[in-house]
Amino acid sequence: MPLSHRHTASFPPQRSTLALHLALTASLFVAGGAHGQQAGGTVDNPQTLAPIVVTSGAQAATEGSTSYTSSASTAATGLNLSLRDTPQSVSLITRERLDDQALRSVFDVVNSAPGVSAKEIDSVRSYFSSRGFKIDKLQIDGVPMAGSDAGEANADTAIYDRVEIVRGATGLMNGTGSPSASINLIRKHADSKVFTGSASLGLGSWQRRDGVIDLSAPLNREASVRGRVVVSAEERDSFIRLERGGKALVYAVVDADLGAATRLSVGASEQRDRHRGNQWSGLPLFYADGGQPRWDRSATTAAEWNRWDTQQRSIFATLEQRLANGWKWQASATRRSNTGDQYLNWISGSMDRNTGLGLEALVIGYGVDEHQTDVGLTAVGPFTLLGRQHELAVGLLHGEHTMRWLSSNASFTPPIGDFRAWTGAYPQPAWSPQQVGSDTRTTQTSAYGVTRLQLTQMLKLIAGARLTNWQRDGMPSLWTEVAYTQRQRGVVTPYAGLVWDLGPQASLYASYTDIFDPQDYRDRRGSYLPPLKGRSGEAGIKGELLDGKVNAALAVFHVKQDNFAIADGSTFVPNTREQAYVTINGATTQGYEMEVSGDLAPGWNASISWTQFSTEDASGMAINTVHPRKLFKLYTKYRLPGAWRQLAIGGGVNWEGRSYTSVANPATGKPVEAGQNAYAVASLLARYDISRQLSLQVNVNNLFDKRYYANQLDVFNNITFGAPRNVLATLKYAF
Repeated sequence: MPLSHRHTASFPPQRSTLALHLALTASLFVAGGAHGQQAGGTVDNPQTLAPIVVTSGAQAATEGSTSYTSSASTAATGLNLSLRDTPQSVSLITRERLDDQALRSVFDVVNSAPGVSAKEIDSVRSYFSSRGFKIDKLQIDGVPMAGSDAGEANADTAIYDRVEIVRGATGLMNGTGSPSASINLIRKHADSKVFTGSASLGLGSWQRRDGVIDLSAPLNREASVRGRVVVSAEERDSFIRLERGGKALVYAVVDADLGAATRLSVGASEQRDRHRGNQWSGLPLFYADGGQPRWDRSATTAAEWNRWDTQQRSIFATLEQRLANGWKWQASATRRSNTGDQYLNWISGSMDRNTGLGLEALVIGYGVDEHQTDVGLTAVGPFTLLGRQHELAVGLLHGEHTMRWLSSNASFTPPIGDFRAWTGAYPQPAWSPQQVGSDTRTTQTSAYGVTRLQLTQMLKLIAGARLTNWQRDGMPSLWTEVAYTQRQRGVVTPYAGLVWDLGPQASLYASYTDIFDPQDYRDRRGSYLPPLKGRSGEAGIKGELLDGKVNAALAVFHVKQDNFAIADGSTFVPNTREQAYVTINGATTQGYEMEVSGDLAPGWNASISWTQFSTEDASGMAINTVHPRKLFKLYTKYRLPGAWRQLAIGGGVNWEGRSYTSVANPATGKPVEAGQNAYAVASLLARYDISRQLSLQVNVNNLFDKRYYANQLDVFNNITFGAPRNVLATLKYAF
């Protein structure tokens, strides 16, 4: 069921075949300037896609760079700044690292990225957090995606060049948002002026089979019009009994140079996911006597007929023009449609350890239909003032998001009986006609401006603000009996940052921004909580080492918030199974982060990070403890020299500290702490280049077969387990 019936809503989905047809048959289009310029592939190096050409201060595609870092990012401020000149914590997961770790989904990426945590809810949904706060939205090419119940966490990474993660409050670029992080997925583009591509086949544990085809080619003699198609498919079983699934993805983009200074890009994508026999919420946390079961990791509460299908569609267009005075303007439009269809049983209660009795089934069907339209116009460029050159970026954006939840009740729910004998052979009920559970429309219009002023040769000031009008309208429905409107007008979100150059390789920085985040949580009366408000500050030192091949950073941060949401005991929102919340004022988070990433030596890539923080209420009591307070992440790869240069080996470890929540013991009714103690999960990589075009890669995950809880326990107070040790072998041919 929806965790909160707020996420965003949607018009009926448009036909994906039309979107793909438009992308495949368009005759004019070029890669957006945010991706930089990429030279065509060469015959001398056919095993890589088009090599990139990086100019100073330019943001370039990472595909083909073999690097674990990038030169610049626009994600934090809208200005195209090097990571050292950005007064906020920024991390990048490049295409090389996506391939090395076989990070095939957004969940995989977040789970491996510095300073962020990924926790499952079930087979489809996940919670992402940073610095102790939930990450509200993912972004695609800088456009926030609303919603999280239609498979967004399972989005296939085959179509992305890199992932940019900005930690801390990002209201300047997003308009709304908590002081956690923004996760920006940057699409691949058709940059190659010669025919090039790759094909791969993978085989793995639990009958996993997958394949990816990625082809780029010029569409005219001059190669001023280029096209790219990515097709990906996967079928797999699971370590969890009954569970199996698959997904299929098609992405197409056409890029064109309309002139020496004008570029246009149009594309579309569609991903379909299928889940069968999947769990909803997980396994009971307690026996009826208050003890905790030691479940087998393959145990399930699912019925054989459980299913959850999702579909994600997107079509986009970007027009960019560079002007003679160094300025650049860009117009963009995106239309996204996500749907979900689920029929599930949720087993809840506490089981008697001697009889297996005491559990009951909640059987229900849901549908989600979400639609999002965003348009924007931005401009960025230099200007001269008092004899120095500075930069300015401005933007005007409008977005509309609609979401409709549909609900269908079951005709009957027979007793579960002895759960120790559960096989999933639970009779599927007849389903009632679907009713509208929730119907909302959210609109946001905003304008922003930000400038970087070169105050002295060594000191730079970045200052800006965003003006936002936000409104959410709810229609009468099953879960909301009367219409309502929430409105925030003229909200100003300021941003300020200082960067002091210590020399050509290091700089000190500090930044400040306000927090404004309309919340999707509701109270025990069914009313939405007031917007989260507060202040976020960060300071640190950054280094750009080894001629820009390595980026290093140390940051400290402090966040104070009002209207902070915490669970209202075990109370539910009326007519739902949704947790109710209350607000507190004066919630404070403080901590520090360290990160080093890049290419430490020829053939040696690495990323290492540490995060530690605390979150307390106004009285000094720890809150939000469900998020791990400490994170350590390491991944490295080394290509052997000399006669062994065809072999690359690598590996990593993800360690996180204890996380816990307070739940009621079923035997005593008193609150007790339940959670996951500190644990580490290790991985290995080996890749052998059979020839210049053909390679074989083997990834081993959870090398030491660590048993741990993978979910966020406070969502349903149930548990799911992380995957046991598993192996994936991938054969790839590149040309």
